[in-house]
Amino acid sequence: MTVRSEKVSVGDTTVPVVVLYAYHYGQLGVLRSFGRLGIAVYGVDPNPFSPGLFSRYCQKKFLWDVDAASPEASVQYLLDVAKKIGKRSLLIHTTDSGAGWLADHADALSEGYIFPRLSKQLVRVLASKEEMYFLAKKCGVPTPEACFPLSRSDVEEYVKDAVFPVVLKEIFRGGSPRTGKRMFIARTKAELLRLYSQCEDPSNPNFMLQEYIPGGDDSIWMFNGYFNEKSECLFAMTGKKIRQSPVHTGVTSLGVCLRNPVIDQMTKGFMKSIGYKGILDIGYRYDMRDGKYKVLDVNPRIGSTFRLFVGNNGLDVARAEYLDLTGQSVPSSEIVEGRKWFVEDRDLVSSVRYHYEKSLTFRQWVTSFRGVQESAWFAWDDLSPFFMMCARFSRKVLSKTDNSALNPYRLTP
Repeated sequence: MTVRSEKVSVGDTTVPVVVLYAYHYGQLGVLRSFGRLGIAVYGVDPNPFSPGLFSRYCQKKFLWDVDAASPEASVQYLLDVAKKIGKRSLLIHTTDSGAGWLADHADALSEGYIFPRLSKQLVRVLASKEEMYFLAKKCGVPTPEACFPLSRSDVEEYVKDAVFPVVLKEIFRGGSPRTGKRMFIARTKAELLRLYSQCEDPSNPNFMLQEYIPGGDDSIWMFNGYFNEKSECLFAMTGKKIRQSPVHTGVTSLGVCLRNPVIDQMTKGFMKSIGYKGILDIGYRYDMRDGKYKVLDVNPRIGSTFRLFVGNNGLDVARAEYLDLTGQSVPSSEIVEGRKWFVEDRDLVSSVRYHYEKSLTFRQWVTSFRGVQESAWFAWDDLSPFFMMCARFSRKVLSKTDNSALNPYRLTP
């Protein structure tokens, strides 16, 4: 398995990078992507044991919880970090809340950092699946039909004419305060009403009902791209999911790069029309009933799967942003057809569950790894984060408080 692809040329590597949070494999990927080019990378995270902070490419760690502290305190802390580094740095946010936070405090943070400047309004629209739904409709981009109930009575009215299955999912990400889960597939009226009652907070409605598009996990396509100040796309790659975690409703645990000119052109046109700038992670589902790709999510941030999308010259979205914002040219990059990437711990759990569903045989599981060129945690040149992930995963499996980690039947609450 190849994990290094650093052929892209970066003439000026003197601008440091500060990465917000380091507990996730996506954030670790950012640290490695920059660090392997000789760029100084710093991690900000509240947990001193976050795996990314132990990467050999993390030059120094700063312990701070940007989300938990007051906005004023976090802005000041990050400005102090910039002063300690001694140079204006590229700031990379990596969470769903990070895009909105960065847009809200862009003026103050620009004293010590460079980053794409998105309008607060656009970030909020893209963060809300409800507002994104209407934006896509307005721009002529296909999207699954949806309903946005405000109460159980609205759902009771909806089920009278609903076609099942139906997807129940969050409008704003964060996980149900009652179950911690973000999305469900309800196959009957009774199940939908039960799930809605279990998940929804009546005082703060945050769940929508969405048309279910039939098809396997491999009908879900992804677009990773970087857009400059003029909303011109300087880097773009497409691919699709092979397996998800949790199964059928979660993030990519095994993915593959494949050309999809329809999604490529549709996304570029969509982002140009709304004036998008920066790194983009967007998901679509192919609807075999009408032959259309329908947008599911628009994430105005770097995606956790971004290292799946590495071009033939080693370019990825993080590196494209660095080159552009430091005044260097972004070279063209060709997709590596068939390139695969996977998340070790997540894919192990998902594979067990797919097997118990009888949708994945041992032979299919083994052959599915052909073409894997990189994994989320393991890297020969940076082993510590992988071992920390293994320790964390082992504790989770063995913990008496979470002995369901590998239970293939625990798919819904």
